[in-house]
Formats: sequence, structure tokens, C-alpha cells
Amino acid sequence: MSDFEPVIVTIDGPSGVGKSTISRKVAEALGFTYLDTGAMYRAVAFFMKQQQVDISDGLAVTRGLDTIFLELIAPAGEGDDVGVRLNNEDISEHIRSPEISMLASRVSAIPEVRVKLTKLQQLIGSKTNIVAEGRDTGTVVFPSASFKFFLDAAAEARSLRRVRQLRARGEQANEKEILEMTITRDRNDSERAIAPLKRAEDAILIDTTCLSVEQVLARILEVIGLDR
Repeated sequence: MSDFEPVIVTIDGPSGVGKSTISRKVAEALGFTYLDTGAMYRAVAFFMKQQQVDISDGLAVTRGLDTIFLELIAPAGEGDDVGVRLNNEDISEHIRSPEISMLASRVSAIPEVRVKLTKLQQLIGSKTNIVAEGRDTGTVVFPSASFKFFLDAAAEARSLRRVRQLRARGEQANEKEILEMTITRDRNDSERAIAPLKRAEDAILIDTTCLSVEQVLARILEVIGLDR
């Protein structure tokens, strides 16, 4: 039996707070695997939409989940998002839209989905050192993580970041609509009965509203003991 005990760093927070960018950079600095749990929920949301599954029908959702095989794809380059293969098909370009973001929030509240993906995430975390990013990685998925962080920022700042990200990809983005969706998703994620978005009691809170990526990264690495 192996005595290997992986080191797990969790970085949670609401949408648009910079979790993906920060988590990726922390993983790179530490030489750890970057686990984007949000991408997994987005992939399930995309599948349910593609297959026209009624997500209010628990039996239909369960049947759909039984046919899903997910693989995460490492970012192709600096600044790129984690990709996903769904049943051997690369769906990376289809899971980052505002529509899928909202659907992922709804899908993540379904118990059957959370059970399946939480088990998969824990399996990954049992085999290697990881930086896990999401909304409940420090509270539910890895409650005994070595280091826990919770990033937050004003909704206006987060929605503006999202608008800029979408426009940089050449996509249309309405600032008012994105802000409304951000607020709605915050409410959905925080009020859901299953694994709601909340800060773990032992997680370090970092408000990123007025901080640069480099400042947030430095703070996290300082806590971990790798201040560069």
C-alpha cells in the first residue's frame, strides 16, 4: 500500500472572481495538477442541453449521467481555460458561454450530479497533488485540504471581468445582462440545498476587487510557503 499523501490546495469563490487564472498560476508555481471542477459541471450542463434532458426529472438525469465519460484537458497555453472531452469529443469551445454558465449553476444543485462529480474529483485528488478550484472544494469535496482559500469580489467587478473576457474572444457581451446573470448565479449557488457556495471556516478570505492577479498569487504562495 502506498504511503503517498497528496497535498491539496482548494480555491473557492463565486463566478468571475478570478479563480481559474489564480488556480492555474498557483498550480504552475507548485508543480501541481490543476483541477477545474467548474469545467466538469459545465460539461454536464452542455450534455443535458445537447441531449434535451429535463433536469427536473431525476431519473432522466441519472440515466444521462450513466452515459457520460469526462476527461479534463490541460490548458493549451498561458491564459487558456481547462478543456473537457465528453465521451471522447472535445467540447471545450462550447462550455464557456453565459448560457452554459447559468445552466451549470442549476445542474450543480442536482444531487445525482454532485455525487458523481464529487467522487470523480476526490478520486483525482487521491492520486496526485492538486489545486482544486470551484465553489465547494474546501467545504465538501476536500474538507481536509492542506490549504484553503476563498476569493471574493464585488459583483460589478466580477461581471465586468467576464464581459472583457467574452469580448476578448470575439463574443457579444451586454454589461447589464452579465451583471444580472452574475447576481442571479450568486443567489442560486449560495441558496441551493446541496453543497451551497460558502467559505469554509478554515479558509483564508482574499478580496480580489482591487488586487492584481500577481498580488493575489503572491498572497497565496506566501501562505503556502512558496513566496516568490
